[in-house]
Amino acid sequence: LQKQMVKTIALLQKAIKGIIVMTGELDDMFNSSLNNQVPEIWTKGGIGYPSLKPLSSWFEDMLLRFEFFRNWIETGVPVSFWVSSFYFPQGFLTSILQGYSRENVIPVDQLSFEFRIEDSDDAELFTDAPEEGVYIYGLFMDGMGWDYEEMALKDQDFGVMFIKCPVINFIPWQDKVPNKEKYSCPLYKTSVRAGTLSTTGHSTNYVLSIEMECGPEETPVYYILKGAALLTMLND
Repeated sequence: LQKQMVKTIALLQKAIKGIIVMTGELDDMFNSSLNNQVPEIWTKGGIGYPSLKPLSSWFEDMLLRFEFFRNWIETGVPVSFWVSSFYFPQGFLTSILQGYSRENVIPVDQLSFEFRIEDSDDAELFTDAPEEGVYIYGLFMDGMGWDYEEMALKDQDFGVMFIKCPVINFIPWQDKVPNKEKYSCPLYKTSVRAGTLSTTGHSTNYVLSIEMECGPEETPVYYILKGAALLTMLND
């Protein structure tokens, strides 16, 4: 992505000066920049990651992603992981299961995740890694809220569309049986909530479903009808 950005920006600068021909792609890139849109030439063909953000927000988001991985390289494995920073979060989650599989000599196809919702959405409060699994943060709730007293789902406040999701402990679990009393909440990369099947067999948008405790007076069907879901990023 960085190489593509550097290359195309240099070409666009030359085209504006008249040194080279302004191709259709460069013209589209120029117009996208004027309209605060991410140029298609940076995202097509799987070069860039799925995002609905305007160019200004997208650029800031991209820098934060680079910073997360730079800190990981320079300071070691983080205590918690910003899942939104991964181009392919399904691959990261699979690697967690694979590591647990090797350590405990369990076939990886027998493993899935158990989810423990923590009592805060601030990842910086967690100074030590969990005993099992990993802490995941950076998700957003769409169509629902979280009650920290009941530690269960609730309706979002009036006029509030998106809410920061609490930190979640993803715990590898053998032969997990789905809990029908919990809401199996789908996690998507963007709010489009639609994708295509990639060559890896995974969706380009859907990541996985996370079991969350329902409110005392609600059932999973209530949140299904509301279309409640989790997102890795917002559109602004």
